[in-house]
Amino acid sequence: MRAYIFILAGMLCQAAHAQTITLTSPPNGGNQKSSVTQWIGLVSVTITYRGPDVHSPTGEDRKGHIWGELVHYGLKDPDGYGTSTASPWRAGSNEITTVTVSHDVKINGKDLKAGTYGLMLLLEKDKPWTWIFSKNSTSWGVYYYTSAEDVIRVETTPEDCAYTEWLTYGFDDRQLLSTNAYLQWENKRIPFKIEVPNGIQLYIDQKRSELTGFAGFNSSNWLNGARFCLDNKSNLDEALTWVNISMNTERFNGTKSFYAMQTKAEILSLLNRGDEAEAAMKEAVDMNPSVTELHQYGRSLLNAGKNKEALEVFKLNRQRHPEDKFTTLVGMARGYAAMGNKKDAIKNWELALQNVPDNQKANIETFKKEIEKLKQ
Repeated sequence: MRAYIFILAGMLCQAAHAQTITLTSPPNGGNQKSSVTQWIGLVSVTITYRGPDVHSPTGEDRKGHIWGELVHYGLKDPDGYGTSTASPWRAGSNEITTVTVSHDVKINGKDLKAGTYGLMLLLEKDKPWTWIFSKNSTSWGVYYYTSAEDVIRVETTPEDCAYTEWLTYGFDDRQLLSTNAYLQWENKRIPFKIEVPNGIQLYIDQKRSELTGFAGFNSSNWLNGARFCLDNKSNLDEALTWVNISMNTERFNGTKSFYAMQTKAEILSLLNRGDEAEAAMKEAVDMNPSVTELHQYGRSLLNAGKNKEALEVFKLNRQRHPEDKFTTLVGMARGYAAMGNKKDAIKNWELALQNVPDNQKANIETFKKEIEKLKQ
């Protein structure tokens, strides 16, 4: 029995020594792990990387020896390790650089599904460089790279930039539906564009979901959702349903307001239901809207190039609100100016300038310039 115990103990000891036992240590070469995230509307993009500096771990200054030397051109056998004999650059150091997108996007115009990808860079001398997005997002570096795992490749043109000691990823040109990601190191900046073509639809889908929750008990949320669809010319049939719900006084404590009816009219117009749109707008105007509401309606007609209709609205506003000595006159001035009637435009501007309210006095010089333009 004693002999059996010694044999078993010896086997367990050998097994323990056969295992690879590691302890947590600082990163290789002091290349700390970094992560940067940018939102594009409802879509998040995260790049995780390890960034070396231009100076080596021993302090050697490698300026002028990064691109094409330390970072190789073309494909290379990565130091004789792993299974790959022809690998691009890992676009960082140590573990593989990764990019994670929460939704489907386009990279330099090419489709990329939601997920996490290995991010690599293929440099070419005197040619465009190539970003590579790989299915392999877990490797150590590129020692196991194979082109069979490439998901997309996109070309890029490196740009000169201000000196950057530490390899850094970032984002710029941050628009509602797009942004530019970039790698910046030493004197080079290497970008790629990320776009979310269905970004507006994602917002509409989110609003639809929220309207089935507590937010749906507030009628103004239905109106705001309808207006968002209208402003983006998307899901107009659904927008029409939402604006009608916003005015449902029985089930949603809705309010039939000038703004709601104007929104409805504009939606109907975009749906090519002109007669219904005209009827809805007539009903809105007959609801005795405020000075500001009528004025803004007139301005929207001007923006749409409907100058004659705008002037009629401004005249109606002046007729209904003779007590107003500024906004209605400004409307008349803009309406006449749009119709080419400079004389009456100047007359109304000058009357308006005699009654500028406190909250508009900062704009007096701008108003005077409008008059000067008309007098030329």
